[in-house]
Amino acid sequence: MKMTQEQFDIIKAQIKKLTSMDCFYKEKFDGIDVDSIQSQEDFEKLPFTWKGDLREAYPLGLMAVPEEEIVRIHSSSGTTGTPVIIPYTKKDVEDWAKMFARCYELAGITNKDRIHITPGYGLWTAGIGFQLGAERLGAMVIPMGPGNTDKQLRMMQDMKSTVLCATSSYALLLAEEIEKRGIKDNICLKKGVIGSERWGEKMRGRIADELGVELYDIYGLTEVYGPGIGMSCDSKCGMHMWDDYIYFEIVDPKTGEVLPDGEVGELVITTLKKEGAPLIRYRTHDLTRIMTGDCPCGSKYPRIDVILGRTDDMVKVKGVNIFPSQIEEFLSTIEDASSEYQVMIDHLNGKDIFTLFVEVKNGTDMKVFERNVVKEFKDRIGITIKCKPVLVGDLPRSEKKTARIYDNRY
Repeated sequence: MKMTQEQFDIIKAQIKKLTSMDCFYKEKFDGIDVDSIQSQEDFEKLPFTWKGDLREAYPLGLMAVPEEEIVRIHSSSGTTGTPVIIPYTKKDVEDWAKMFARCYELAGITNKDRIHITPGYGLWTAGIGFQLGAERLGAMVIPMGPGNTDKQLRMMQDMKSTVLCATSSYALLLAEEIEKRGIKDNICLKKGVIGSERWGEKMRGRIADELGVELYDIYGLTEVYGPGIGMSCDSKCGMHMWDDYIYFEIVDPKTGEVLPDGEVGELVITTLKKEGAPLIRYRTHDLTRIMTGDCPCGSKYPRIDVILGRTDDMVKVKGVNIFPSQIEEFLSTIEDASSEYQVMIDHLNGKDIFTLFVEVKNGTDMKVFERNVVKEFKDRIGITIKCKPVLVGDLPRSEKKTARIYDNRY
């Protein structure tokens, strides 16, 4: 990624403004000569911002405009630690709606669609973001929020919803319920906009097949507007990022060194137009890579790969680093394995015990399946595990994000 002159000028002006006022970045960049930042290389020497910084700024330390200009706050959905509070100005909300509408348009969604929104509303950015974009587009919104699957399916049928917005976990739950109840012929869905958590190809295939929809990945995080800063297209080769609103880098998670295009690393984002809580070099913890070349869809916006995992999702078992994405990729090659799995990691008698629960198709020989998974896991990933095959539907489903790995060692 090469920073354009326009992006550089915007970022430098932003840093000058932030270091001249009483806000978070005045202290963060104390001792840095802003005038000495003359190039992209100089910019890349600036310190990163990370979530710990944002927690320390609680509640309104990130606010970079007078309080009377703040029209809303949102908070991260994390359940541990001090919350992160992000203030929004009227322009921030409008810009977010513009980006989100652009996401819908990239997926071929129009004002003739009926958009069924299941993510939560409130402090979390998801539900309201999907609604803002849909209203900006001029589409009809069915603002369901999460839960009450019976009502979801009734409204989906009665309102003839054409677009489903959901986490992958809840989209799968709805797909399974539609199949179970035999109401697929009553469902008018054509497209699904899925965000909030990474999902493997096997899960993607199940949702697409059972709902009969085209699926699109949407990207975002509360700290940077919310969902809607990036979106996949019909070409299905990564997600286009709105580089007129954000500048992004891919860095080595350990060293912080900026990586060449095409190499997998941690996504780092700098906001270009955010007023309420601008961010400079914010480490997202999301692992991806910059996609090179032109996209067949013709969009001029640069692309990143779909999120491959998170730096904080990694677990170390018996000296081996393991990511959820590795497990999903592994299971995609195992015959009779479903998309759903769960990992329990325990420590007994001085040893790590890694138990992999996997849903399998009806009629599978459980003993043969178990032996095959244990052998293949050892051969490919490098540790000996316990495998517990279960029937499809036995593992819990979630209306929000599904927890995959439970590390009980600590």
